[in-house]
Amino acid sequence: MERKASAVWKGGLKDGKGEFSAPSGVFSHVPYSLKTRFEDAPGTNPEELIAAAHAACFSMALSAQLGGANLTPESITTTANLKIEKLDAAKAGCPVSKVLNAKITMTAKLEK
Repeated sequence: MERKASAVWKGGLKDGKGEFSAPSGVFSHVPYSLKTRFEDAPGTNPEELIAAAHAACFSMALSAQLGGANLTPESITTTANLKIEKLDAAKAGCPVSKVLNAKITMTAKLEK
């Protein structure tokens, strides 16, 4: 299986803007900017998409594990919180690359 997505960035970091798309058509030309990443401007950002992907993947994996035990969940709700902290210049780099190698913690509860 192979999945693809693309991003285009125009301009400098502070005044530029970008958009990303996926050939599936689920999202197309979705705008993002420095303000949607690091300020409270409306819109999404790469880190939010990583959190959503992780939550979705985990929910499906948990459903598969429960199914292997002959259990069928009525509903699985997963929330992924991603926190970006300022880094020293020596550790500068892509936050998405760092999150893919991040420590993951989990709290789970069964609701009836």
